[in-house]
Amino acid sequence: MTAIPRLVIAGTESGCGKTSLASGLMSALRDRGLVVQPFKTGPDFIDPTHHTRICGRTSRNLDPFMMGEEGVLQTFVYASAGAGIAVVEGAMGLFDGIDGSDFSSTAHVARVLKAPVVLVVSAAASARSVHAVVRGFRDFDPRVRIAGIIFNRLAGTKHRDMIAAEEFVPALGYIPRQEGPGVQSRHLGLVMAHESDMMQSYGQVVRESCDLNAILAVARGAPPLSAPVFATAKNAEKRAAIGVARDNAFCFYYQDNLDRLARAGAEIRFFSPMDDRLPEMDALYLGGGYPELYADRLEASSCRHAIRDLAEHGMPIYGECGGLMYLGRSISTAREYQMAGILPACTEMTSRIQALGYVKGTFSGPDGFWTGGSRVLGHEFHFSRTECDPDARFALRLGQGTGILDGNDGLTEQNTVGTYTHAYFSDTFCEQFVAAAEAFRRYR
Repeated sequence: MTAIPRLVIAGTESGCGKTSLASGLMSALRDRGLVVQPFKTGPDFIDPTHHTRICGRTSRNLDPFMMGEEGVLQTFVYASAGAGIAVVEGAMGLFDGIDGSDFSSTAHVARVLKAPVVLVVSAAASARSVHAVVRGFRDFDPRVRIAGIIFNRLAGTKHRDMIAAEEFVPALGYIPRQEGPGVQSRHLGLVMAHESDMMQSYGQVVRESCDLNAILAVARGAPPLSAPVFATAKNAEKRAAIGVARDNAFCFYYQDNLDRLARAGAEIRFFSPMDDRLPEMDALYLGGGYPELYADRLEASSCRHAIRDLAEHGMPIYGECGGLMYLGRSISTAREYQMAGILPACTEMTSRIQALGYVKGTFSGPDGFWTGGSRVLGHEFHFSRTECDPDARFALRLGQGTGILDGNDGLTEQNTVGTYTHAYFSDTFCEQFVAAAEAFRRYR
């Protein structure tokens, strides 16, 4: 058993202010001298960048669909080692799961972690009526313990007094309406942490408007967790070097994926395809992000030619979403930009979302570094359309999800594969990818 002070910051709905308040709470707790381990429920890549910047510890995703309940618990316990408190930011409304169900909801994660919930309730256009909302959330699922409420967007002292008069779930904070610009958004969500320091400023708001001692008492009252068996293999022999593109254009990664590659024997070497020379590497992993915003710099960099040369010699390359776009011939925004030209396809940015949701699929065929029949779980979210050559081959068939074309994903050429799916890597996939890199290293 292991005791980890923890709480979940959940909301009644998207847009109620939970991201600002979760980030502000992390900042306020860190200012108190606590080591704060951040988490985010669901497949979100953007909010964790703000958490990581604030806490100085990598924020982890907790998603029962992709990870399973045991995987959620494993990642939570492993990542929380050495922290004084864990703060989990929820997604959407507390009880909103897949396809209208409870599965993979914030409430589901809270139950897996046996974590108390602090519910963020917007009081922007109501007063006494917020208590009906609170009562409904408190009683909806008795397996979820709502330990306190933070009321957000209050108009002033009188507004607060009207709500406080009939409080029946402890109010842990009353946040006044914030004037001025907030954190800006773009088509995939908020801007990334490196583009705005706004989230850190909410630490002062939380310090001034919330009862931090009461919040800490809630977190410290969480029951002990049974620590799952988790092979960390920190000193695994390094069998091959895997280059990982990480910069403003390629910034969407699940930390668990990188950790699993390392446990399988990969030495991870980060670099920027915009600004750096290629490192010595035996395989390449290109995550998602915003290559369309930096297409001119990606086009001008010599990296795209060097990567194509390595692909032609059979180096294993795996690209997700933005990585898929980069591995194709071109990206079109206001004009067309030339990319690596490995995969037989061109990508066009669109004004409307093309796919959003969880993905289930299986790899097919024995002609790559993957094993046919291996299962893939992940998520897709993109505002682009990739047009492939008529004879294009696909390595991934989706039973759930859109992919590149009619449920086909994993466009493949040579030993390169590009997907719209942001996959949560299995141990099997990581072992195969590292083994392929090791083979390339040995025989090239």
